[in-house]
Amino acid sequence: MSIKSRVVLGSAIALFALSACNDKDKAASASAPASAAAESKEAVAATVNGTPISKKQLDQIMQQQAAQGMPDNQETRKMVIDQLAMQILVAQEATNKGLDKVPEVKEQLDMARLSILANSYVKDYMKTATVSDEALKAEYDKFKTTAGGTEFKARHILVASEEEAKDIIAKIKKDVKAFDGLAKAKSQDPGSKAKGGDLGWFNPRSMVPEFGEAVAKLEKGKFTETPVKSQFGYHVIILDDSRPLAVPALEDVKGALTQQLQQQNLKKTFDDLKAKAKIEITAVVPAAPASAAAASPAATPAPVAAPAEAAKK
Repeated sequence: MSIKSRVVLGSAIALFALSACNDKDKAASASAPASAAAESKEAVAATVNGTPISKKQLDQIMQQQAAQGMPDNQETRKMVIDQLAMQILVAQEATNKGLDKVPEVKEQLDMARLSILANSYVKDYMKTATVSDEALKAEYDKFKTTAGGTEFKARHILVASEEEAKDIIAKIKKDVKAFDGLAKAKSQDPGSKAKGGDLGWFNPRSMVPEFGEAVAKLEKGKFTETPVKSQFGYHVIILDDSRPLAVPALEDVKGALTQQLQQQNLKKTFDDLKAKAKIEITAVVPAAPASAAAASPAATPAPVAAPAEAAKK
């Protein structure tokens, strides 16, 4: 088994071990396995000092690990049970020592409980919330206005200065076939440079506005005769082709649109909950900076987007 699989397995086991040990009485109990199984009302895969590991928990872990490439067989199930059992034993010892009463530990347990409950609410909402046909149709109509139109196939050369862009345009005016070589030699876009500036097919709305607008105005085979300035530099663009952008049928995007509407409605639910709640902030104390360097904005420069993706952002 790879190290990555072991790490994922450990995380999954930790999650289920927490739920197995969260009940104080079960964690400390030394009652008979049959009694524990009767209390859980679930098929039991194993018991540890009377605390059950349900078959459902084991099956869920194995499903998660199957997605990571782990085989579901007797050997791996035994390994999972062994690790769960060890976590339960250690958790029981922690409880016996009263560590669950330590303020720091109690706070962590409370936060874990809040997180699990909140995530459960979201999962339940997404599973049960319905979307009306009218709302779905309205969302699809909005989708069509943004997904339709024309897509383009173009090449570009990205340089740092307007003068350099003008020099490239002058050379292309003399010989448009020089575009490919100029892109490979001068473009600062590593994503398209080696391909002669080729960006493939794209929706102009996926590009920065200046780039998308410039492409949409070009005729097939023509290039921009003035540099196109964007936040990433100066572009020289040539349009190779264009075609109508096909819009998927409602049935093809129904699932994605339904989930999108559910998420929007869920956000509204959260907003309503917050609006009705009484939230009082009594103290907000920022953490002290680790060092003067860490506190200085100059010490952590903002990430720079790669030119290959620049036109698309």
